[in-house]
Amino acid sequence: MKKVTIIGSGIAGLSAASVLSSKGFDVTVIEKNDKPGGRINYFDSDGYRFEMGPSWYWMPEVFENFYKIFGKTTSDFYNLKRLDPSYKVVFTENETIDIPADFQALQSLFESIEKGSGQRLKKFMDHAEIKYKVGMDKFVWKPGKSVFEFMSFDVVKNALKLQLLSSISSEVKKVVADDRLRQILEFPVLFLGAEPKDTPALYSLMNHADLKLGTWYPEGGMYKIAEAFYKIAISQGVKFIFNQPVTHFNYNKNTIKEVCSNNIQTETDFVIANADYHYIDQEVLSQKFSSYNSKYWESRKMAPSSLLVFLGVNKKLEKLEHHNLFFDADFDKHAIEIYKDPKWPTDPLFYVCKPSHTDNSVAPSGKENLFLLMPIAPDLSDDDNEILEKYLDVMISRIEKQCKTAFKDQIEFKKFFSVKDFKSVYNSFKGNAYGLANTLNQTAILKPSIKSKKLSNLYFTGQLTVPGPGLPPSIISGQLVAQEVINNFK
Repeated sequence: MKKVTIIGSGIAGLSAASVLSSKGFDVTVIEKNDKPGGRINYFDSDGYRFEMGPSWYWMPEVFENFYKIFGKTTSDFYNLKRLDPSYKVVFTENETIDIPADFQALQSLFESIEKGSGQRLKKFMDHAEIKYKVGMDKFVWKPGKSVFEFMSFDVVKNALKLQLLSSISSEVKKVVADDRLRQILEFPVLFLGAEPKDTPALYSLMNHADLKLGTWYPEGGMYKIAEAFYKIAISQGVKFIFNQPVTHFNYNKNTIKEVCSNNIQTETDFVIANADYHYIDQEVLSQKFSSYNSKYWESRKMAPSSLLVFLGVNKKLEKLEHHNLFFDADFDKHAIEIYKDPKWPTDPLFYVCKPSHTDNSVAPSGKENLFLLMPIAPDLSDDDNEILEKYLDVMISRIEKQCKTAFKDQIEFKKFFSVKDFKSVYNSFKGNAYGLANTLNQTAILKPSIKSKKLSNLYFTGQLTVPGPGLPPSIISGQLVAQEVINNFK
């Protein structure tokens, strides 16, 4: 049996581990933290369960298709509930829009705000569905090693449907003139790494994932996903070693022979790095074996980082939904302060997740579990706790205005997680939260390679390589790299 060592137990690493083990490989996963899941993470405190990573469950078919490989279905691991409304958007303290799960209801909502926009929305979404299907079928499942992967007639023909040369902003403006509706349609690309006017119209496929496929919640919390993937890996015979950060490799010519952490050395035939790509490439590998130099990495455009705040509130906040977008500030100005002129935002947009709205298990009775997220530029200095407190006060003030009730004095638990924490917990390059920006010159073969350029048995998976950041792409990334190892072995 050929030995495969996977560094990191994020969702891409777990995906790769299960696939390879099911094909007869001897797989060991080495994880620096104390449990599987990577950025799907959580902590418990005083009866609250706070989830620290992804909170949006989109593209449920990607999860289901992975489970089917192993003879399982989603319901074998958790009950999946579709949220309705999908989310609330706050524009002022007295003006909110709930996004209905039903698309016809959404059309009617748009039409009630702007005459004619309902039918234009349908046309826009029909095109978004085409992009989604073409993108998922023809592009996402490519390992991104060569331009020739995209040179078939079928792929080139379908590429014309993806609108790579126009912006999402220009396409949205054809649908709606109302600023509120524009922001709703531009919201899914907010974390992709560029302003909507600089993001290819291709990414309206995210509108299909959002507004047609729906927003879901696994009862018990998002960590149920990590538990499901871990259970599958264990059932396939994958071995796990926790609390062991990988520090270096031992080499034999142009291959890695041993993966080394503080007190173990693991012999291996193949290595898959699911840890942060930059960290492995620049900090763990010997310099002569790095695929990229520091100039390359500094030239990469990163998606945002985030200021996260976890709050336990001894009070119910009835006016909040499960997901809440606070767009009661200048959308475009905040985007500029993330992407063009990096700084702590003047007047930030932010997101509030209230999982206790849907799930009674995440907070004590009569209390609320709140997860606040404010997108910020990567690599900002956040050593000054006064800065974090300042922005928390800003967010609480605006939540209180929307809820028409004060709750700051009822906060009984508070924890910050920001740029320095992304760096220390996940070795995240520049403390980014969402990987590389999804710009045209950082797509497919222009992403950091899935295969090392210097070492014959080193591969990469996860959010900094193909197909990109997010839970569904990470599941696919793990399957892609597993197939590359299988092909190499053959």
